[in-house]
Amino acid sequence: MSDLHNLSVKALANLLQTKEVSAVEVATRFLARMGGNPHNAFLDIDSEATLAQARASDAKLADGTAGPLEGVPVAHKDVFVTRDFATTAGSKMLSGYRSPFDATVVQRLRTAGMVSLGKLNCDEFAMGSANENSAYGPVQNPWDTARVPGGSSGGSAAAVAAGLAPAATGTDTGGSIRQPASFCGITGIKPTYGRASRYGMIAYASSLDQAGPMARSAEDCALLLSAMCGGDIDRDSTSLDMPTEDFTASLNNSIEGLRIGVPQEFFGEGLAADVRAAVDSALREYEKLGAKLVPISLPRTELSIPVYYIIAPAEASSNLSRFDGVKFGHRAKDYTDLVDMYKKTRAEGFGNEVKRRIMTGAYVLSHGYYDAYYLQAQKIRRMIADDFQNAFKQCDVIAGPVAPSVAWKFGDNANDPVADYLADIFTLPASLAGLPAMSVPAGFGTGDMQNSGTGIGKPLPVGLQLIGNYFKEAQLLNAAHRLQQATDFHLQKPAGV
Repeated sequence: MSDLHNLSVKALANLLQTKEVSAVEVATRFLARMGGNPHNAFLDIDSEATLAQARASDAKLADGTAGPLEGVPVAHKDVFVTRDFATTAGSKMLSGYRSPFDATVVQRLRTAGMVSLGKLNCDEFAMGSANENSAYGPVQNPWDTARVPGGSSGGSAAAVAAGLAPAATGTDTGGSIRQPASFCGITGIKPTYGRASRYGMIAYASSLDQAGPMARSAEDCALLLSAMCGGDIDRDSTSLDMPTEDFTASLNNSIEGLRIGVPQEFFGEGLAADVRAAVDSALREYEKLGAKLVPISLPRTELSIPVYYIIAPAEASSNLSRFDGVKFGHRAKDYTDLVDMYKKTRAEGFGNEVKRRIMTGAYVLSHGYYDAYYLQAQKIRRMIADDFQNAFKQCDVIAGPVAPSVAWKFGDNANDPVADYLADIFTLPASLAGLPAMSVPAGFGTGDMQNSGTGIGKPLPVGLQLIGNYFKEAQLLNAAHRLQQATDFHLQKPAGV
């Protein structure tokens, strides 16, 4: 079947379960599409490892021991450690590193039967909003190869959008699933903090990092999330001891009477007109489906940027201290003593953005500045979480834009890292609060100079962000699925796919 790459996760799973196609046939089709590594989406591909997994899936499909997603391909963001593929976190520091074990998320998806296609490009140590910070080159947006795919899970978003994989894993620290999903016109969800195990996920900011699935539709994301989530407290102290949940069970429930909160702070100055038009159109669709729009306020939205860029770098400076050239990873060749080895190793192994965040984090944690910066940021973080709880007294789900603009061109923010930081203003609050949130395709922006500052060009995807209260992933996925039943934005693909 020549159109296998255009099928959904659910459709592929059905074909495999009924033995209309084999896992090897499906894997071979995707491996052929990955030839030449379009869009620089992959960092490691091993066709033999993939086909070996596919053959094992076919054996399970034949003997009746298949998992629910047996034989369906998936690709993993390169911050999840894997035995069959190298794991670099997009950094020279870990060039060629192979883990002796699989991350819990990888292992659980394999237990469900999924076949790994390889490892996906990402911003170095997941630090970035554009995927321009990878040591192995930037990922191209399949909708316009002159533009960024978003970050840090840009390789994941691009691979799904380009039909190189039906689904992918991503991680979201401050918006790194939602923003690239928005820029590439796919669906992605970050669950409640602690829902998915962080074991084997290379840490950036431990109190924020969370794994999640990325696919074309909410239904596909629900299938993957059901397999990914579950307690792992023996290996991850931040994992929530909660039973697994079937997130597909309530997908088709009516959303009649659903109260959708619309934060005034998400629709002010700085939001591009083309993005606002697409989001407004999606909100009108919800009204047609019987939902009620409720004006709400999240008054500390603007404070999320300084709070995040204090807390996340502080945690990064601690987490990345292990990369010193002693036990694993890159080690400088020429040095005079231990301290010199540390300095040269880290200078050579880390890119500029990683160094910037390590230095920022070390500064805010240093004597004399901890109370003034880090402690105050943690207090405001609590207030941001309280803002959401006040809002959820008035509504069930919160909706708004994912990002202030459509994807920008490569190099537009090269000399202004703060511009990248500002692109996260709508995604950071939910991350700081640990809430589940997702991006759903909501249409396209014009990309005109007056409205978004990106220059006239091809139609570019716009994502609608949905934010739920703690453990309300099923409600979010239900709302997203009903929107996708009423619209076809998630079905539209870049040219040539």
